[in-house]
Amino acid sequence: MENLKTATEFFDKHDLTVVTAESCTAGLIAGSLADLPGCGKWFKSGYVTYSPEAKMHILGVKKETIERFNLTSEEVAREMVEGTLRISEANVAVANTGVAGPDKGEGGIPAGTVCFAWAFRMKDRPRIFSEKRHFGGDRNAVRQAAAEYAITRIPALYECCVNDSAQSGNPGSEPGGQF
Repeated sequence: MENLKTATEFFDKHDLTVVTAESCTAGLIAGSLADLPGCGKWFKSGYVTYSPEAKMHILGVKKETIERFNLTSEEVAREMVEGTLRISEANVAVANTGVAGPDKGEGGIPAGTVCFAWAFRMKDRPRIFSEKRHFGGDRNAVRQAAAEYAITRIPALYECCVNDSAQSGNPGSEPGGQF
């Protein structure tokens, strides 16, 4: 909880507003943010898009992306976060998709595998980051760890965006499309 409080103080300090798109955490990111006092200043909305159909219809994830890369992929997480930022007024979006367990996912993806993406609406262009992580524990431990990780990564990634604006090039992100 202390890590989450530190992250939310960062949101206040930098006038960040957050939107979420969740699959395997099924609303735990949004719920964790809403648990914190003052969230009304920076938490805009949350989407739970558990099924492939929801990812496609609500967030605009392409069927071809799911078929080519699998639901548990950084590519799907990136399209989720792009769609989320596009349909929101927030300046930060976070998305995840993964296999909480207890069984392996489609294609033999190990339980505990979660793919994340973060998007930041910056003045010159959106910045998108993504990564794949593995968390141990049972299904709910994986989901809780993934939710906290998604939130607590935001400050460091935002700092990368700010530093990138002052310099040229940012090896940790790729420019996104227009939202």
